[in-house]
Amino acid sequence: MKLVSIASGSSGNCVYIGTDTTSILVDAGISNKRIQQGLGEIGIKGEEVDGVVITHEHSDHIRGLGVLARKYQVPIYGTRETLEEIQGTAVLGRFPEGLFHEIQPDVPFVVGDMELLPFTIYHDAANPVAYRVRHGRQSVAVATDIGHYDAPIIERLQGLDAVLLESNHDVNMLETGPYPYYLKRRILSDYGHLSNENAGRLLNCILHDNMKQILLGHLSKENNYEALAYETVRLEIDQGECPYRASDFPIAVAGRDRMSEIIDL
Repeated sequence: MKLVSIASGSSGNCVYIGTDTTSILVDAGISNKRIQQGLGEIGIKGEEVDGVVITHEHSDHIRGLGVLARKYQVPIYGTRETLEEIQGTAVLGRFPEGLFHEIQPDVPFVVGDMELLPFTIYHDAANPVAYRVRHGRQSVAVATDIGHYDAPIIERLQGLDAVLLESNHDVNMLETGPYPYYLKRRILSDYGHLSNENAGRLLNCILHDNMKQILLGHLSKENNYEALAYETVRLEIDQGECPYRASDFPIAVAGRDRMSEIIDL
């Protein structure tokens, strides 16, 4: 099972998860050209993608979806509300018939040899979800755009082999930065984004002996930078109440404009 971030950030998100026989994308928020370039780097062709699972309808998660769907007839999975929003987004163009597949939070579904579990997250979108993906005994998750976390989210992130977790902003940078007041309030709200500090605190709740890789993702271009997210999360782990140190786990930051390393489980 492989996990690769093709792009992750406030300007566009697309994550590849695959096995020897099945390939999916979590979101398609960059151009189809960039998606194909990323897939090419891991030896996958566009026509080999078995599905795109959408977290929510914001443009940084669906920007390339229309072109991708029309060119390769790729099935699209999302909650009913998310799919309705996508179909009403004129800039994406028309979608071929029969590609949309409705899913429900906390109801598993299967794509190829992978079982996917969408679960509710708190974000200012129609009905957003994150995804836990299982193949055999291996499980990974992509969890971004989380205004806050609670016990059900923590439960869904237990026992993972790898996780891509949002570490969107530094609170001080956001509060003192150039964003208008309403946007700052939105990001900091319970339906906004996870700060570096809260990403570290959430990791304290889900770390375990067999966690093999942590990717920090969805960093804000204006209110964060990679070294700050990395060091803040590590500090939260080291100062937290979990029995681990940050040095016990490989931690990396998924870039906006570059591929992450291939996490091969």
